Amino acid sequence: MMGKVLLGRYVPGDSIVHQMDPRAKLILSFFFIIIIFLANNWQSYVLLLALTIGSIMAAKVNFAFFIKGVRPLIWLILFTVLLQIFFSSGGTIFWRWGPFNLSYFGLINGAYVFCRFVLIIFMSTLLTLTTAPLEIADALEKLMMPLKKIKVPVYEISLMLSIALRFVPTLMDETAKIMNAQRSRGVNFGEGNIIQQIKSVVPLLVPLFVSSFNRAEDLATAMEARGYRGGEGRTKYRVHYWHTSDTIGCAVFVIVMLILLFVRHW
Repeated sequence: MMGKVLLGRYVPGDSIVHQMDPRAKLILSFFFIIIIFLANNWQSYVLLLALTIGSIMAAKVNFAFFIKGVRPLIWLILFTVLLQIFFSSGGTIFWRWGPFNLSYFGLINGAYVFCRFVLIIFMSTLLTLTTAPLEIADALEKLMMPLKKIKVPVYEISLMLSIALRFVPTLMDETAKIMNAQRSRGVNFGEGNIIQQIKSVVPLLVPLFVSSFNRAEDLATAMEARGYRGGEGRTKYRVHYWHTSDTIGCAVFVIVMLILLFVRHW
């Protein structure tokens, strides 16, 4: 189970992607999600695939991590693709039955949706694998700093995000331990009808909630013992600097967007 959950997992390394400013990586990740919706033909998706593979190679991270990032969402992806295939009409109709139809446009649209999902997951996984959770939270805080002028609690939002990212792997490890303990007592997860599966989840949720509250209480006690009083007047241990590699990365993404706009009307 734990091999499938990558949120909050960080793989240390010395690649050019690891050394980039986390603010640049966040901006480029959001920028990639925006430009991927500009793709409307196979040439543009090949271009985005090349950009994604190039980024993964630059990060020097095992490609198996990215496959594991897709697995938990494969059923959602397939469900969305099937909706696009059987409810989209246009071009040659190959099969029709009631509200369902299989058309050329539906097949093409389903393939594009599948590619879009996979590429977004790959790029998001690349962000989390090459950037420590605390760096992501610090980068978000820096990017949201202008919102402090309109009284948005930027530091508190960043703190909650960093705690959540740090606790996700811990809670998933705890979940795996509880599931193994329940299996040793004869509980079968994922078997039987819906009612039986819901009943099998109850013994899992109760100890998980108790463990979560205990960890939250321990964290609050530790923060209070260390004199935590909020973000006002606090300095940063990690200072981010914008490097030439960050500028080059942004330039590459902008060039890809310009090429994509050209290929879009090709």
